[in-house]
Amino acid sequence: MVRTFGITRDHDIEMSMTDDPFLERLVAELVELRRDLHAHPEIAFEERRTSDLVAKRLRAMGFEVDVGLAGTGVVGTLSSGEGRTLGLRADMDALELSESTGLPHASRYAGRMHACGHDGHTAMLLGAAQYLAEQGGFRGTAHFIFQPAEENLAGGKRMVDEGLFERFPMEAVFGLHNRPGMEAGLMGVRAGPVMASADFFELRLTGVGGHAAYPHTARDPIVVAAQIIGAWQTLISRRTDPLESGVLSVTRIQGGHTTNVIPAEVTLAGTVRAFREEVRSGLEMGMRRMAEAIAVAHGVEAVLSYERRYCATVNSEPQVQWALAAMERTVGPQRVCRDLPRTMGAEDFGWMLERCPGAYGTIGNGTEGAHGRPLHNPDYDFNDGIIPIGVRYWVSLVRQLLPVRS
Repeated sequence: MVRTFGITRDHDIEMSMTDDPFLERLVAELVELRRDLHAHPEIAFEERRTSDLVAKRLRAMGFEVDVGLAGTGVVGTLSSGEGRTLGLRADMDALELSESTGLPHASRYAGRMHACGHDGHTAMLLGAAQYLAEQGGFRGTAHFIFQPAEENLAGGKRMVDEGLFERFPMEAVFGLHNRPGMEAGLMGVRAGPVMASADFFELRLTGVGGHAAYPHTARDPIVVAAQIIGAWQTLISRRTDPLESGVLSVTRIQGGHTTNVIPAEVTLAGTVRAFREEVRSGLEMGMRRMAEAIAVAHGVEAVLSYERRYCATVNSEPQVQWALAAMERTVGPQRVCRDLPRTMGAEDFGWMLERCPGAYGTIGNGTEGAHGRPLHNPDYDFNDGIIPIGVRYWVSLVRQLLPVRS
């Protein structure tokens, strides 16, 4: 039969599904939960209210609950007999951004909002946890990973570094993220790199300041900075294989304070993105070599600080096929993209995939209104209409990979 869930959304998503009154009741509760999380956003490593709420709900469902990984992380474990072990991950943190949606459930905290949909990701995974705890239908163990600090601070890496996979061994790990601009309820995944690495740099140039009328008495770091910026772009256009992908963006330039003084110091900062480690390493080495050489030529000192904060998110082929099968059972083969376009955005789920095979998939958030606004936009909102789809995907994945055998 066809059911809708009475939620305002573009084109009123309709789901073909078997009669499931439990899921229908559960979705209404999850929508309320998601909007509560949205109204109370917490930024990286400060997700105490969210973490406590997640842990309390999991305990009420009968889960074995572990708290404290990466500070505010939560891992809930549900076992049903002997069998394989899987990990399912959702992120919990919000962004330092002021919300402009004007919605009834808008953020109550100035300068903080759920502008990436982590409130929805948390609600969907909690829904799947409750569904499986009460309805069963699988044999094995599932670890439900609620991760802090995906935004900017790589909480996923910290969970891994603090022993996630040693304490909770698993055969595969899976993630799911919403995508605005993609029709609501469409799903997709692909093998290989799906999101880029993200490195952050700061270059400090120190010369000799002086009067702007007598530039020959100074060693101008502004001129040096301009030459370095131009030279760096050739690392993409002339030093990187055109069939590969790379991004080098200078996003901040600071130097000087008035119009008639050449400053002694200029700082450049920005980000570097790539899918392959060879490209990533080549860009870092090239940046350092060019900056130092140009600076020396002008008698200016160059100090480059370079941080490799996010590795590329690389999906494993077998796990992608498992995810595709679960997606097709959830929304139908015609609504699944098997060759999802890659993006130069970054995601710290890549650190989990470096240690454990898995797949990171996408669910369409919609194309209209707040649901179609880009991520990290003050007018964005997660689409409550896709919550039942996310729940059914997680449940389908667990039951498919942890089947009950007679």
